[in-house]
Amino acid sequence: MRKTKIVCTIGPSSEKEDIFEQLCLAGLNVARLNFSHGSHEEHQKKIDMIKRVREKLKLPIAIMLDTKGPEFRLGLFENGSIEKKEGDKFIFTTDKITGNEQRVSVSYENLAKELEVGDVILVNNGLSKFRVTNINGNDIETVTEVGGVISNRKSLAFPDKMLKQVYLSEQDKADILFGIKNGVDFIACSFVSRKQDLVDVKNFINSNGGADLEIIAKIENNFGIDNIEEICSECSGIMIGRGDMGEEIPFEKLPAVQKLLIT
Repeated sequence: MRKTKIVCTIGPSSEKEDIFEQLCLAGLNVARLNFSHGSHEEHQKKIDMIKRVREKLKLPIAIMLDTKGPEFRLGLFENGSIEKKEGDKFIFTTDKITGNEQRVSVSYENLAKELEVGDVILVNNGLSKFRVTNINGNDIETVTEVGGVISNRKSLAFPDKMLKQVYLSEQDKADILFGIKNGVDFIACSFVSRKQDLVDVKNFINSNGGADLEIIAKIENNFGIDNIEEICSECSGIMIGRGDMGEEIPFEKLPAVQKLLIT
């Protein structure tokens, strides 16, 4: 009997009912829904489809709701994107502005209060790198260390910097309530950094009728790695997010870190 389970993300290429049925027959065990993208209406259609297929095939296909988590993103640019070269100065700001060649807004309103001179800002999964040179009110002044094209809504990361953003956002709360209503089986919590993140999620779930849900902690940064033992005490399992983890850890070290986490 095969003991290893297969989790498949249900997206544009796999949300068609006939394709999903083939995946189930090929060995899919868990259907993952990524709530970083899509509306509740779109996810409802996927959940309804998954339930129809598993009833038709008489297979115990579980449903996993993957939360957006405490993500940090750029705002919009006037022309959609810009290009920065090594040595260029650039400003990240918490002001609500439309970005240009000199500055761009960020999604976290307290960022300028928490970063310090010398901190690193990674953009677009680490493809571009900026170092903080000065904090001026709501503006975070930086110099480009690794250039490239940056565009609308790209991700931000701050290696080895624990920001004070509340872990459980209003969007995640609404998504989890949606999942409880639809009887999902797993909640995968993104960017878990410490035990308290999961305690907050479990308290919210338990107080809203979801006490039977299984919690999966996604380990995606250095804080999650450092606190792995206390995190494991509050969840049913872990997922290793190598994509986001690769922003903080050199790619050649990822296999060793992954092995350390699962042993």
